[in-house]
Amino acid sequence: MFDLKGKVALITGGASGIGAATARRLSEAGADVIIADLNENAAKMLAGELSGAKGVAMDVTSATSIAAVMQGINRLDILVNNAGIGLVGGIAQTEEADYTRVMTVNATSVYLVTSAALPLLLAAHGSIVNIGSVAGLIGIKQRFAYCASKGAVIAMTRQLAVEYPKELRVNCIAPGTVQSPFVEGYLQKYHAHEIDKMRVELAARQPMGRLGTPEEIAAMVHYICSPEAGFMTGSVVTIDGGWTAA
Repeated sequence: MFDLKGKVALITGGASGIGAATARRLSEAGADVIIADLNENAAKMLAGELSGAKGVAMDVTSATSIAAVMQGINRLDILVNNAGIGLVGGIAQTEEADYTRVMTVNATSVYLVTSAALPLLLAAHGSIVNIGSVAGLIGIKQRFAYCASKGAVIAMTRQLAVEYPKELRVNCIAPGTVQSPFVEGYLQKYHAHEIDKMRVELAARQPMGRLGTPEEIAAMVHYICSPEAGFMTGSVVTIDGGWTAA
């Protein structure tokens, strides 16, 4: 079950965290994985550990960078739009440049990469998985720009699913807080003086009382990309320890 042999998958932000776990998972399922990341060395190092994988440099905010990668791809069955950044601050604390940066990396990148990959995905009747966030579904204090960007990802997912209902499957995963370099970077940047305290608070906002793991998100990506999920499109799946249910 969930066999991906013969499939080609492109994962943005694929060198660490959820992206790296997804690369490992899809490779184990038989897919040839293209790990795209700003950190080319990390992407190539991870690819060297996997069968049939390659690492490439990609700036998901640059159409030129994306086009250069796409020129080297002849077939694409799976696109995982995973690259993203965070920002702490309400609207009063959010500078225009910071807002623009978050929207560009988290939302505009989904447009840019998907647009460039669309011809190959249509030819393969492929699957797109966008990594969103519970922040796109509920309001979170001090996350104005981040919530806006992830809400856009969810809206794009649903629009694409309606636009191409027979040609593509397009779905979104909305994780809660996941233990990853993304979260570690947030703690170091904003809470370096109280990391242990903040770890407890981050875990507590999930009713299960813990953070998710990258591997748990990767497992859902694997299922959504597989033939067993053939009737699934336009869905937004939360993996959040019960956060949005509470």
